[in-house]
Amino acid sequence: MTLQLRRAGELDLPFARDLTRRGMLRYYCEFDLLWQDEAFDQAWGWREQWLVMDDERRLGFCSLSQDMRALYIRELHIARECHGRGTGTWVLRELNAWAAQRRLSWLRLTVFKTNPARQLYLREGFREEGTEECFIRMQRSVR
Repeated sequence: MTLQLRRAGELDLPFARDLTRRGMLRYYCEFDLLWQDEAFDQAWGWREQWLVMDDERRLGFCSLSQDMRALYIRELHIARECHGRGTGTWVLRELNAWAAQRRLSWLRLTVFKTNPARQLYLREGFREEGTEECFIRMQRSVR
């Protein structure tokens, strides 16, 4: 595989929304939350959106924001058929390098308590910093 992150555009919004909905709907149901396409679409406009690509094939996407100290991973979704192949690990390491280039100290994210991706984040050096009703806030220092 030749992985790369490519900036997403408006035409990629349906792909990203559908991938996110399919991946997250079980957690929304589990925690009695309401999925809203409109909320996803609004966030699309103010965040950095990146496609995870293998040549010309879209494998996933990530959505980012930042402040003076941290790069926030707002969304990170990899197509189910690509799970377990190191794609998520590659993205996290790439985002760490981006945060370092931007001279930020932290990578931060929030994950559903029951999402198995939490184990990936722990393996990649994220620490659990706190919980909310159904989420765990995690962060790691940028290396």
